Amino acid sequence: MRDESAALVEHARAARRQAHAPYSHFRVGAAVLDDKGQIHTGCNVENAALPEGICAETNAIGSMVAAGGRKIVGIAIVGGAGQLENVTPCGGCRQRIREFADADTEILLLRADGRVTGFTIDELLPESFHL
Repeated sequence: MRDESAALVEHARAARRQAHAPYSHFRVGAAVLDDKGQIHTGCNVENAALPEGICAETNAIGSMVAAGGRKIVGIAIVGGAGQLENVTPCGGCRQRIREFADADTEILLLRADGRVTGFTIDELLPESFHL
């Protein structure tokens, strides 16, 4: 996935700009690479009826599934500069990623200083529930 890493981060950045976050102002974008080489994006969409918002990762995975994808090869997640050091997926999104990913699937996170760090889904969700 090394060759696709920069493209995944850029797609996640672009998706982040589309986020609907009028309440928290915490904008997040995600990009998923499927096993067909296609990139699917999503952004967080907040809703006044909390907790009915949708995470960026959930949106990107839904986009992948709607397009016929069934396997995540890699995923990039981008939060706002200065918001957090690493914007990692919430617990629910970690399980959603695991549903479509192998234990060593890489999750790229854009840090506030512009560096990209990576974790496997197994590092972020050890001993996960998976059929």
